[in-house]
Amino acid sequence: MRYAVAVAVLVAALAAAGLASLALGSVRIPPGQVLDALTGRGADPSPFRTIVLDVRLPRVLLGAVVGAGLAVVGAVLQALVRNRLADPFLLGISSGASAGAVLVLVAGGGVGLVGGVTTTLALPAGAFAGALLALVLVYGLARRGGTLTSTRLVLAGVAVSYILSALATLLLVVAGRPEQFQEAMYWSLGGLGSARWDTLVLPAAVLAVGVAALLTLARPLDLLLVGEEGATVLGLDTARFRAAVFVLASLVTAVMVAASGAVGFVGLMAPHAARLAVGAPHRRLLPVAALGGALALVLADLGARTVAAPQDIPVGVLTALTGGPFFLWLMRRRPEGATL
Repeated sequence: MRYAVAVAVLVAALAAAGLASLALGSVRIPPGQVLDALTGRGADPSPFRTIVLDVRLPRVLLGAVVGAGLAVVGAVLQALVRNRLADPFLLGISSGASAGAVLVLVAGGGVGLVGGVTTTLALPAGAFAGALLALVLVYGLARRGGTLTSTRLVLAGVAVSYILSALATLLLVVAGRPEQFQEAMYWSLGGLGSARWDTLVLPAAVLAVGVAALLTLARPLDLLLVGEEGATVLGLDTARFRAAVFVLASLVTAVMVAASGAVGFVGLMAPHAARLAVGAPHRRLLPVAALGGALALVLADLGARTVAAPQDIPVGVLTALTGGPFFLWLMRRRPEGATL
């Protein structure tokens, strides 16, 4: 009953947030006009119909997909490293994906972000390679004397994240194409302004496949919560399992970053809220975290479009402003020496 109520509340809240995002912005559209556009009753052609269906609806859907993907990956990473302070951004995976994607953009000549390289597999492939490289670096730096502590993992992730973010910025500066610099910088800060129907297909497909695959791995993820030795005694090959899930998590993160840029802290906050609502078992946690992440990013994007309208603030700026204090609060209340 608790799980069903949580899902129902989140679905209703996500629908309400989506409708608000379709109505609000630099151009305010009456709710009736929004419903007419969605149901096909509005005049065609109509400026409101064009704004709703061709501009805002793909953006809202992409925000929901990216938020859900980052939240699911965050919940999985927290189980893999047994540290609730972990998420794709703090472990450097998002920054690695961003650096790999920027390298593709720089090497691609005059290909732009909107309607260009994001509609191919080049940008997600570069982001995936960068995410894997970041993961290997973080894991290698954090492992010392054959042991891996969650504290070293988070610290190594933060360091690698800063280095790769600086590398991405350097690549943009030395590329020598000032006409693309502003667009690429906006994307690297996290933004959904490039959302189009054709850029939505790949992230949605990867999210569906990734969540389905991770749900089949819910029991092994639960086993990791009892500890390394306990999971091994219960028959789990922890090293091989971690490697496989890390690769899957990197793939999902890379596709989300390729679509939206590096959006931080959604993968940290949404899993915590989901655990408070439905507990730690991953078969219940992952769907609720996905809905919570989708809701969080849709609301953040709504704020990004309305706080300084008609100026469009990068959504990653707002998630950092809310997620940073949340991270500090978690760090202060976390018992000394605690692993999860």
